[in-house]
Amino acid sequence: MNRVFRALSDPTRRRVLQLLRDRPMTAGELADEFALTKATMSGHFNVLREAGLVDADRRRTTITYRLQMSVLEDALLGFAESFGFELRLGARTPTADRIAKREA
Repeated sequence: MNRVFRALSDPTRRRVLQLLRDRPMTAGELADEFALTKATMSGHFNVLREAGLVDADRRRTTITYRLQMSVLEDALLGFAESFGFELRLGARTPTADRIAKREA
């Protein structure tokens, strides 16, 4: 969970995740959205990958990133539960299914 929240602590990385909500994007497409060097963006991508928030698929010289929503859901759920919040998710997601199994 610490890696996830470290990744989420940076506004650039949060924006990358927002962009990936709509569709997978290449590193170049993502980098074009920011006024940062490619090396700096690469560092951000590494933090997101290490946290498990994105998956990277390399094809030759192109890396395509995809959002790993279940990791984000699990981290947020775990964080809320650590403060005693009981969450009920309306959508049927892997996380919602795990909650339902725990409650049964």
